[in-house]
Amino acid sequence: MTSPARVPHEYIRHGTAKLLTLFEPASGLLRVKGVTSAANEILHPWLTAELTAILAALPEPHAQSETELRATWEGWQAGLTIKFTLPDRLPPLRLLLVLDNLSGHKTPSLVLWLVEHGVMPLYTPLSGSWLNMAESIQRILVRRALAGQTPTSPDDIIDWLEATARGWNADPTPFEWGGKRQLRRERSRQRHRQALGGSGACARRPFHRRATALDQWRRSCQVTH
Repeated sequence: MTSPARVPHEYIRHGTAKLLTLFEPASGLLRVKGVTSAANEILHPWLTAELTAILAALPEPHAQSETELRATWEGWQAGLTIKFTLPDRLPPLRLLLVLDNLSGHKTPSLVLWLVEHGVMPLYTPLSGSWLNMAESIQRILVRRALAGQTPTSPDDIIDWLEATARGWNADPTPFEWGGKRQLRRERSRQRHRQALGGSGACARRPFHRRATALDQWRRSCQVTH
């Protein structure tokens, strides 16, 4: 006897919503805007306005020669497979902006605006969106805002996501490559201990889980080639 197909309540769609996101990993601060479409005519004005506000809050850059300025910009292009052409005159590099590898993020007008304002766009490789930490914070926001909820419209989703982002910014968590979590994992591996579920306890040597009836049934159904 087979069980009927089941789908989570999130499968019922009353429309879609998107979350425009700018995330500063070092501070954990988040800038978001809920929209029903992320087309260029919506994304680009929001992005440039937010970047303008961020740049205005940064300290003034140090004076550099044209040679030093170009070396700084080219240093961030070193090793890239595809590089956009830098203009003859470059401003001080003030900000690094990590973007997904989408065609809308490479629009010449947008790239020129970024460079003119001292922002270096860096694109994640194809199938490498996990390298963009905005993706990570979006997963956290979605889980906190929508888990167990039943939105009836895109406006509900947008309101809940933006409210969750405001709550996050009240006590932001910085993101760091190779941070405390990685150090804890490395110490655990060095101790050669096996974690026991979520209890926090560890076994000093591996143990074998007793096979259940379901495990035995799965093995009996396997076909070898």
